[in-house]
Amino acid sequence: MHELGIVFYIIRDVKQAAAENNVEHVSGVVMNIGEVSTIVPQYLTDCWRWAADKEDLLRGSELKIHILPAVTHCGDCGRDYATVKHGRNCPHCNSPNTWLLHGNEVEIKEIEVS
Repeated sequence: MHELGIVFYIIRDVKQAAAENNVEHVSGVVMNIGEVSTIVPQYLTDCWRWAADKEDLLRGSELKIHILPAVTHCGDCGRDYATVKHGRNCPHCNSPNTWLLHGNEVEIKEIEVS
């Protein structure tokens, strides 16, 4: 379960931002998680609850997750398409000359303070 390691990095970054801005308590953290990031949102929130409650700064805070759709681009026909629905080969021209544009992000979008 790599979600616990990810939570430790999120907590580290939130603590750093809070210290830089003289924040005493964080009420929530909003994350952007890509649809194909390999992160299981439920595992991430479960790990968050366990780890955040061990920190005074984060005790009781909520982790909110926005899932970002995965989009792939075809280098042959130049069109974009939904990665999860169609896979690696382009549904428009059947080319395997494709690459992921977005959908594997793991980023802190917002830190909410009391």
